[in-house]
Amino acid sequence: MSHDHPHDHHHDNELDPMAARVRALETILTRKGLIDPAAIDVIVDTYETKIGPRNGAAVVAKAWSDPAFADWLKRDATAAIASLGFTGRQGEHMQVVFNTDETHNLVVCTLCSCYPWSVLGLPPVWYKAPPYRSRAVIDPRGVLQEFGLVLPKDKKIRVWDSTAELRYLVVPQRPQGTDGWSEERLTDLVTRDSMIGTGLAREAA
Repeated sequence: MSHDHPHDHHHDNELDPMAARVRALETILTRKGLIDPAAIDVIVDTYETKIGPRNGAAVVAKAWSDPAFADWLKRDATAAIASLGFTGRQGEHMQVVFNTDETHNLVVCTLCSCYPWSVLGLPPVWYKAPPYRSRAVIDPRGVLQEFGLVLPKDKKIRVWDSTAELRYLVVPQRPQGTDGWSEERLTDLVTRDSMIGTGLAREAA
C-alpha cells in the first residue's frame, strides 16, 4: 500500500469494507499528525517479511538439522515450536506437514485468512484474496504454476485448509549440497512461500 500520494485515498471503493475503514482511519490520523504512514509501512514490512518468516525459517532449519526435533514437530508441533520461543497470536494450535519426494503440501484458508502469525508474520495480500482461497483447492497445480512452481506430474499435491482451531506450516525439502551447514546458515534458504507451499526453499549457493 503506497502512501506517496494521499490524494489517491478516494479510491476506497476498490477496497473491501474493512480495508476501506482502515484506509479512512489512517487518512484521518495522518492528517491530524498522530501517525507517520512511512513508519507504519516499515513496521508492517518488518512483521510481514522479516520477523515472522525468520521465526518459521528457524523452525524449518532445526527440523532439517535435528531428527528428534523433526519427530517432535510431527507429534506436537505447537509444543515443539513453542520450545523455540515462538508463541502468540494465531499460533496456539499448529500442525507441521513435511514435503517429500512423493508429496508437496500447500496451505490455504478457504473460509477467511487464518494464518500462523507467530512463525510467518503477517499474511501476504494474495493469501487473503478470494481467487487464491478458492482455486488453491480446485486447481492447486495451476495455482502453483502461477507462482512459478512447476512440479512433476507424478508428484501428489496435498492441500491443507487452515481454520481458527488449527494452522499449518510446511517444512520444505532440504536443498541438496547443504550437508554440514549450521542451522543459522540453513535459515537463509527458507522462504515464506516455501512454508506456505507456493514455493520451494532456495537452492544452496
